[in-house]
Amino acid sequence: MKYLLTACLLLSFAATALQAQETERQLLQFSGMVLDGGDEQLYPVPYTNILVKDKGRGTYSDFKGFFSIVVEKGDVIVFSAIGYKTVEFKISEKLTEDRYSIVQLMTQDVINLPETVVFPWPSRDYFKLEFLAMDVTPELQERAMQNLANETLSRMRNEVITDGKENASYYMRQQSRQYYYIGQQPPMNIFNPVAWKKFFDAWKNGDFKKKN
Repeated sequence: MKYLLTACLLLSFAATALQAQETERQLLQFSGMVLDGGDEQLYPVPYTNILVKDKGRGTYSDFKGFFSIVVEKGDVIVFSAIGYKTVEFKISEKLTEDRYSIVQLMTQDVINLPETVVFPWPSRDYFKLEFLAMDVTPELQERAMQNLANETLSRMRNEVITDGKENASYYMRQQSRQYYYIGQQPPMNIFNPVAWKKFFDAWKNGDFKKKN
């Protein structure tokens, strides 16, 4: 009985090891560059969405269009970016190596927006008459003053949570600033002649004087 139990355990470990080795043989490091192929001069497409189809995972290219992700042989990779046509690429199941690189070209997508017709006022004087004729009640004026108060605006800035679009925009601005001054020291306002001019103008205008 003891030998039978030992044999079952050995067979179980062997099957698990073979399955792990088979899974490792199916995985590969997929990397490459995403470039704009609409012109003779190729340039990178930054922050391209790279998704493994039907598996709910993926990555995105960096500012220079480079990406790298672990995939399985036979996976379908979907490349998508704003302003470009979505492209699908299938990883061959006959690959023998554990690394594979490509240069994915993206084609710009033309979007035709519906026609918008703007009807302006017949003249500036007519608009002025209509604007002055608006009847704004005291209640609306008081509400507008409350909404535009500095305390209200400051409280709203602190309480309203930023969404994904604002966070992504902030992250991209930070990365763009880092890439802009890469390899050099960012400028300081103490050496900025425009900032010194504004300081002297404010000094002459008395902006730094204490106000009663």
